[in-house]
Amino acid sequence: MTTASVVDEEKAAFWSGAVSRTLVPVEVLPLTGRPFDGLVESHRLGYVRISTLEADAARLSRTADLIARAPGAEPQVGVGLQVSGRAVLEQDGRRAEVLPGGLVLYDTARPYAVDYPERFRTHLFHLPRRLLGVPERDLRHAAGAAVGAMDGCGPVLAPFLGVLAASADSLPAAVGDRLAGNVADLVSALVVQLADGRTADEPDDPHGGLVRRVREYIDHRLGDPELTPERIARAHHISVRYLHRLFEHEGVTVSRLIQQRRLEACARELGRRGRTVPTVSAVAQRWGFVNPAHFSRSFRAAYGVSPREWRALEPDDPG
Repeated sequence: MTTASVVDEEKAAFWSGAVSRTLVPVEVLPLTGRPFDGLVESHRLGYVRISTLEADAARLSRTADLIARAPGAEPQVGVGLQVSGRAVLEQDGRRAEVLPGGLVLYDTARPYAVDYPERFRTHLFHLPRRLLGVPERDLRHAAGAAVGAMDGCGPVLAPFLGVLAASADSLPAAVGDRLAGNVADLVSALVVQLADGRTADEPDDPHGGLVRRVREYIDHRLGDPELTPERIARAHHISVRYLHRLFEHEGVTVSRLIQQRRLEACARELGRRGRTVPTVSAVAQRWGFVNPAHFSRSFRAAYGVSPREWRALEPDDPG
């Protein structure tokens, strides 16, 4: 979609509508005095939406009002790969400048704005937040942050996303489904990297390091049906009572956290499309659920549908 054949006075509104239909509803404010010029190209790779935006200087805003107008929309996580020009993202009171080759991460469920102070080209990758399998706290720490082309996982993730954006329209569906899973895993790694960086910048918490170690211990052993608070306490040389006290400050019990993380892992795996699809019971067992009936009840309580119904859901397609 391009503004090339649109009359000058309608170009900005046309491009704003194209971006809103393709990604999520946003307001677009051109930053030049001349007729606006822009294009949007978009492809679907499994459950990942890949869009390329090229346009004159502009400000894109996702306001609280726009979010409230679509309360049923599935929350998406977006990653921007800057190709040319600069981008300045603001979300949750944070401000991050992105130069060509850099990455920025944002959450579409909360307001944000992006300034492109000069003509720009960027690749945007949107995928359902539920498929990342990262804690809400980590996502809040990571949103509104940027990674340079040579920082952290930038040298791995940026070239991969660039090649993917260039070839998405030519990939067979089965290949696209598998690559979408790779995108989700890499974006999850990006969230962890950014969240760890934010946590390191926060004031010291005498219990924070232990809580993080316990969380990592749990995440690495979700498939073990014998994972219990007693076992976790022994592994960290603390009492079960002290373990529970640590997580009182987190607002969740240890047993509930284990179940929540297992359910997130199951939901992520069941939500992925692919030629080889494991059974619901196989997925449940892989992530530590030994009782199928208990798994189904817990899954429905958490997500409002059964595991089989979840698998049958089609990804939201705002475009």
